Amino acid sequence: MPEKFEISSNKFLIKKTTGYYNRFYLGFKKPNNPDFLNTLKNTFNTENSQSLKSAKKSVYDILIKDIPQIIKANNLSNCVIMCLPRAKTTDSYHDTQQMFKNAVSAAASNIQGAIDGTQYIERIVDTFTTHLPESIGRAAVTGKKTKNNGKKPYPGITRDTCQISDKLIKNKNIILIDDIYTVTVNIDEDCIQALYDMGANNVIFYAIGYTNIKK
Repeated sequence: MPEKFEISSNKFLIKKTTGYYNRFYLGFKKPNNPDFLNTLKNTFNTENSQSLKSAKKSVYDILIKDIPQIIKANNLSNCVIMCLPRAKTTDSYHDTQQMFKNAVSAAASNIQGAIDGTQYIERIVDTFTTHLPESIGRAAVTGKKTKNNGKKPYPGITRDTCQISDKLIKNKNIILIDDIYTVTVNIDEDCIQALYDMGANNVIFYAIGYTNIKK
């Protein structure tokens, strides 16, 4: 069973939310760190196809084991599986930079009681890439370093910068998936709140990696 934790309410999220994670994210290239998540981000589109294929399989294998356990533990049915969108607009990325989303979609399509909702949310306005410095943010096809454009997290940024299929999530139970959850960043919290604002019945959060930063 994946580890369970509580996402506290704050200015981004009105009510506390149940979260799960598979393992700690310890830092890139540190022992036992899930570096396959960094590979799958493919930030500057420099990863080779074999590395991406292997990293995608690692994510798929984890999801196909963890998500059914979460569905069962929370007694969910017809659960919509969604994926937190990347920081920049969808057309900013090459297909090889959307492999995490593809892994989530593939897993959702093969989990009983799950609905693939990875297309239900799409970034339409650039936001700041929180895991990168201000000078090298855009994950473009060319891999060139450019200004990390877009606003940093603020309450309501998801609704301001994303197109969400509200009719498809209204009154639904949702599992929102991200690759890495980091305490204090608040992008995940804001997206959870946006889904509630759009009429979701219940939102459970799940991440492969959990970065434990003391507040």
